[in-house]
Amino acid sequence: MKKIISVVSLAALLIAGSAWASGYRIPEQSVDSTATAGAHIASADGADASYFNPANMSWSSAETWQVEGDLTYIHLPAVSYSDDSSVAMNGESEKENFLLPTVFMVSPEYNNFRVGFSVTAPYGLSKRWQQPFPRTFSEEYSLKVFDINPTISYKICDYFSLAAGPRILYSSAKVSSNGVVSRAMGYTATRFMEGDTTELGWNAALSARPMENMTLAVTYRSEVDLDLEGDALLGTNTQAAPVATGGSVTIPAPAVLSISAAYTFDKLTVDLTWDRTYWSDYENIIFQYDTTLRNPVLIGAFATPIVKNWDDSDAYRLGLSYDLNDTWTLMAGFAYDQTPVPDATLGFELPDSDAYLYSLGARYKVSNQIELGAGYLYDYKKSRSVTNAIVDGTFTDSAAHLLTVGLTYTF
Repeated sequence: MKKIISVVSLAALLIAGSAWASGYRIPEQSVDSTATAGAHIASADGADASYFNPANMSWSSAETWQVEGDLTYIHLPAVSYSDDSSVAMNGESEKENFLLPTVFMVSPEYNNFRVGFSVTAPYGLSKRWQQPFPRTFSEEYSLKVFDINPTISYKICDYFSLAAGPRILYSSAKVSSNGVVSRAMGYTATRFMEGDTTELGWNAALSARPMENMTLAVTYRSEVDLDLEGDALLGTNTQAAPVATGGSVTIPAPAVLSISAAYTFDKLTVDLTWDRTYWSDYENIIFQYDTTLRNPVLIGAFATPIVKNWDDSDAYRLGLSYDLNDTWTLMAGFAYDQTPVPDATLGFELPDSDAYLYSLGARYKVSNQIELGAGYLYDYKKSRSVTNAIVDGTFTDSAAHLLTVGLTYTF
C-alpha cells in the first residue's frame, strides 16, 4: 500500500495521541475498565478478561461462549497555551471527538484450557492547532492503532492459571504541518503524511487465588516497534518543488507491566493496581531517507535526530465494584497517572502532564444471557509550565472525558 509521509512529522505524530498522562497509550478499553479507572485486572472475570488478564479466563463463570462489544466516546476539550515571551505565540488546540469500538470473547473450558480473543484500540487519538506558532509543530496529527490479540489460558490447579498470546498491531497515521521554521529569514516548511503498518508482539499473564475471595495477577505486554516507511513529501518556500523521496522511522509502542490484587468483602470487590509503562525506550527519533537532502532548510527541519528521553511512568489505580442485587452492579474508581514526557522535550504534539482520573459506572443483568453496562471517566490534568528549545509558556485546561457503553452476551 502506498504511503506518503513526512518522517519528522510522523515522529511527532506518534507522541501526539492522547490527552492523558499515559503518553499515547489508552488503558481504558471496556465498560469495567473505564468505570474503575483502569484498575480492572485482578478482578476481570468477563469476556474482557481476554484482554486485561487472560489468565483469569480459567476462572470464568461462563460455561459457554461469552462475547462483549463496547463503544467508547472520547471528548478532548481544547488545550490552552500562554506564551511567556509574546501573546502572538499563544494558542488553543481544537476540540477532538472519537469513537473507539472494542470486542472481547472467551470460550468454554476444554480440559483446563480456554481461548480468548480481543480487538482493542490501545494507542492513538490526535492533536490539532490552527494558530501560526503552534501549527508549525502540530497542525494536524492523528494516529489509530488496533490490537488483535488471540490468547489461550491454562488452569494449572485451583490456585494458579497462566495465559499468553500473540498480538497483531495495525496502525494508520495522517499528519500535516505548515509553518515558519526561521522567523529571522522568513523560511517556511510544509509536510503531509498518511500511511499504515502492521507489527507483531505478545502478551502473558499469571493469576493466583490463594483464597476464594482474593486474586493476585501479573500481566505483561511486550514492546512493539512501529516501523513506518513509505514516501516522504517535504516542501519549503526556498525551492520551487517539494522533495519526494522514500523515508522510514521506528517508534515504540512501549511494554507495559501490571501488578494487581483484588479482594471481595461480601458484595464489595476492591481492586488495587500498579502499572509501569516502559517509555524510557523512547530515547530519540532517528529517521532515514532514500536520497540525500540538499536544501539547507529541509536539512534543518527534517534531517536532524529528535531527542525525546522519555521516562518510565507509573500509574496507581483503585477500583470498586459493588453487587447491589442480583441484577445491578455499581462501580467507581480513582487513579493517579504520571506523565513520561520530561520538560526538556515537551511540545505542542503532546502537552502532557500528571493526571488524576475519576470514574463511575454500572452493569445491569437483563437476563442470564444479556448484560448491559456503562462507564464514565474524567481525566483531570495539571497545568504545566515549561521552558525549552520550543516552548516557553504554560499549558492549561487539558482534560479528557470517556463514556463507554457495552453489551455482554453469553450463549
